[in-house]
Amino acid sequence: MDLFLFTGYIGGFCTTLAFFPQVLRTWKRRSARDLSWGLLFLLIIGVFLWIVYGVDKKDMAVTGANFVTECFLVSLAGMKWWFDYRCRG
Repeated sequence: MDLFLFTGYIGGFCTTLAFFPQVLRTWKRRSARDLSWGLLFLLIIGVFLWIVYGVDKKDMAVTGANFVTECFLVSLAGMKWWFDYRCRG
């Protein structure tokens, strides 16, 4: 495996994994009030655009890492809506 490709996979793994503790914390606390909608919206759009770029370039490191990140971000947005608005009663 090419050293730069390996570096890309490790970088993607690290940045994607960085969202996991926030997902767990939000789930355990049943609250996402400390996350702004602006942050989530911009990240969801930005990561989606990275996925489009990765698909166009046929770059699995970019596409795969950003796909998983997008899943985490959409989960956080869903939990924010559910816990902070829907469950408030």
